[in-house]
Amino acid sequence: MLQNMANAIFALLIFLALPAYAYQVIGIADGDTLTLLVDRKPLKIRLSDIDAPEKKQAFGQRSKESLSNLCWGKDATFKAQTVDRYGRTVARVTCAGIDVNRIQVERGMAWVYDRYNTDSNLPSMQTAARLSRKGLWADKSPMPPWEFRHSVKQISYQSRPAANEPTCHTGPRGGRFQIINGRKRYGC
Repeated sequence: MLQNMANAIFALLIFLALPAYAYQVIGIADGDTLTLLVDRKPLKIRLSDIDAPEKKQAFGQRSKESLSNLCWGKDATFKAQTVDRYGRTVARVTCAGIDVNRIQVERGMAWVYDRYNTDSNLPSMQTAARLSRKGLWADKSPMPPWEFRHSVKQISYQSRPAANEPTCHTGPRGGRFQIINGRKRYGC
């Protein structure tokens, strides 16, 4: 009787320690964004507390590969914190028992996003990665993604045509054209 009760309590403790739900990772967009299959629907998750290099930025592809190695095709759990302005769920994510938010910082594949960080351990992990010159910290002058995004916006704004210059458009099949004197002119 006592043995049965001990086994029942042990089984209950194991059940409570398990995450409520695990979802399959079906997509990796970049080093801090992945997609889970939740109730047969895709749910885009933005990893909280960190910011990974942009795809066109130095280490952007390697950061994406790092997250892919950690999560692709595996079961993941998440603890939602908020929803961002793009409609993504911002969350803490665990893939196969690994806290990927922290691992991305430890590997030097993401910055601590100081503006939104709630994890007091991340800054010291980032410092250790930087001192070890891991990942993006091997670069001579790594640029935080928030600065990179701002510089790209500045460049695209400066490269816009003047009001009197025709604008180049992309058609539905990828063809490039301009509207000059009310007529479509291809090739620009």
